Amino acid sequence: MRSYRINRNDAGQRVDKFIGKAVPKLPQSLMYKYIRIKRIKLNHSRCEISTRLQEGDIIELYINDEFFEASSENDFLLVSSKIEVVYEDDNLLIVDKPCGLVVHEGDDNTIDTLINRIKKYLYEKGEYSPEEEASFAPSLCNRLDRNTEGLVLCAKNAESLRILNLAVKERRVKKKYLCAIIGEPMPKEAVIKAYLIKNEADNTVRIYDKPINNAKEIITGYKVLSTNGDLSLCEIDLITGRTHQIRAHMAHIGHPVLGDGKYGFGEINRQYSVKTQALQAHSLKFELGDIGDKLSYLDGKEFTAKPAWFQEKFFPDYK
Repeated sequence: MRSYRINRNDAGQRVDKFIGKAVPKLPQSLMYKYIRIKRIKLNHSRCEISTRLQEGDIIELYINDEFFEASSENDFLLVSSKIEVVYEDDNLLIVDKPCGLVVHEGDDNTIDTLINRIKKYLYEKGEYSPEEEASFAPSLCNRLDRNTEGLVLCAKNAESLRILNLAVKERRVKKKYLCAIIGEPMPKEAVIKAYLIKNEADNTVRIYDKPINNAKEIITGYKVLSTNGDLSLCEIDLITGRTHQIRAHMAHIGHPVLGDGKYGFGEINRQYSVKTQALQAHSLKFELGDIGDKLSYLDGKEFTAKPAWFQEKFFPDYK
């Protein structure tokens, strides 16, 4: 038997949702059966799968030990805690992710990820202990490609995660990007639309000017901030957020991101000796409004990353 005391981060969840996170090795069909035959109890009594948990509740699981086998949840202890914190309070972190670091574990099974570094950082501060959390772990609210640098938002508790995920979904967290592109687009400021289809097999996308079957509309705003004739520094407003949208959309209009190996110009990338995409998630602005709740103090606040490497290298006079 194993029991869990429901803490602040676990409260508010349905019984089945909590168990699915706390005991991921337990098949859903067995979970429902064990609840029905009272091998899973809430506060020593029978419960329903839809019961909402409250802080202080006790969940008891009279199930085989095999479902509690050790997992890799503590792998984060093996990585560095080095992160660049832009902003931090009791509810969230904003981190400036370096180019080359993945945000989550991928197909290569690396454990040196941004989220694991954040967990290690919070663990060393005494703010996160997996032994005390049955279903919650610090979680990222936005993602960046491995080779894109810049701001990533992380929730420290369940309530903040709910608010921030909703805010990102409803575009109440305004995100701006910087990139160095090849050439100078005309006009120098515009909002452009197209249609995107993702090829899952090779993780690339195709862009079309007109709607076609299974294509998703994309909308990208851009503004040229500086140009040196061959390259332009652009601010990007990602109005829709599709896979590789900035890189593919700018390439589609003839001005790919410098250093982009998938959608760019290899010869020009080599000419400038750039082997990684010149793209940065530059700023986050909170416009939470009526969904802010406990994060209302962030409303109207804006946070920016340090100057991008490509800004300093190719546009040193731009401030």
